Amino acid sequence: MIHNFGRLARHRNAIALSLAALLAGASASAAQTTINWLHLEANPERLATWEEIAAAYEAENPDVNIEFQFLENEAFKAKLPTLLQSNEAPDMFYTWGGGVLEAQSQTGAIRDITAAMDENDGEWRSSISPAAVDGLTIDGKVWAAPIQSGVVSFFYNKELFEEAGVDGESIETWDDFLAAVQALKDAGITPIAGGGGEKWPIHFYWSYLAMRELGQEGFNTAKNGEGFMGEGFVAASENLIELGELDPFQEGWLGATWPETQAVFADGRAAIILSFENTATPQNQANAATDGEGLAQDNIGRFPFPVVEGGEGQITDDFGGLNGWVVTTNAPPETEDFLKYFTNVENTRLLAERNNVLPTTIGAQEGVADPTMAMAAEQMSKATWHQNYLDQDLGPNVGRVVNDMSVELVDGQMTPQEALQQIQDAFSMEMM
Repeated sequence: MIHNFGRLARHRNAIALSLAALLAGASASAAQTTINWLHLEANPERLATWEEIAAAYEAENPDVNIEFQFLENEAFKAKLPTLLQSNEAPDMFYTWGGGVLEAQSQTGAIRDITAAMDENDGEWRSSISPAAVDGLTIDGKVWAAPIQSGVVSFFYNKELFEEAGVDGESIETWDDFLAAVQALKDAGITPIAGGGGEKWPIHFYWSYLAMRELGQEGFNTAKNGEGFMGEGFVAASENLIELGELDPFQEGWLGATWPETQAVFADGRAAIILSFENTATPQNQANAATDGEGLAQDNIGRFPFPVVEGGEGQITDDFGGLNGWVVTTNAPPETEDFLKYFTNVENTRLLAERNNVLPTTIGAQEGVADPTMAMAAEQMSKATWHQNYLDQDLGPNVGRVVNDMSVELVDGQMTPQEALQQIQDAFSMEMM
């Protein structure tokens, strides 16, 4: 009997110890920090890289668990405002920056990460392109961690340029560019593939010309309340009209969609396109071209948008997309630590190498293998100012007017004063 009681006692002790271990494990699990990461990434290869980086962070930080949450692009835009005001707000989410980010910064739903950026003598801040950090800074506070960017540039068909006697590498000023357009026309070559049907591709021209005329200080002064009726904007609009008077685009450009516009360039039916850095990558060329092949990679040249003589802008002032990650107000403090890890040079170099993105972390551009993308990354690494797309930066309402009037200016349907008044009216409504 004693033997049996002893066995029973040992059994009870074992149960007690097991229960204690389970309770301790449950307590540890309950104490674990969870970072809810809301994204809209549908590309499985890019998502796989993110998951790998997150798993590596979790391995180094076993008390942190990172959970991915997905919303499709339009659902993300529609549902995010409600989510941010609810108890189900994510801890970090994707941003395009600009006016939407500024509006979010005023709601109290997100927190600025300036202190985290400036810890350890600015270790995190100094690891990222200053232009990218500035692009996600509002009123002196950093509201998102930059991860990738893009720059709009001119791409050209080297064979067609040679046929017309044009040296693409010598185009430095707007007058140089107009002369190249005229030389191409004189050679019987359509100069530019233009996409007027969706309008936003034409706003690239007006946006860049305004940047080149006013420079960063003048452009920001306008956005901060002075408005868009000044001499620099008038000059930019006149420059765009001057381009339109050369009739530079393919027949039917006013109705051309962006895929149709890309095909015009990829087929060799026009010599130039003002576009994103990935337009000239081999896969995008093949996808856009009528024959499924496109231009040979070594037949594609590239140059930055030229400066305007007498303007305040610099050739190193860039225009394009800028993306980052926002931290919400009630997110755990580990969220900033993870973002610092996610945006370090090793991880962003991995993103560049595997997923063909242009990282904003200094030194990560070395991972970009495609030569066209590498040129864009090199340009961005030297950027003195990065201006986000105006339909993001000024908000969709003002941006839509900019898109519309850009086409009207090129097509000769508006004077600069008429176009700028429309922008100013839309801008004033947003400021009310």
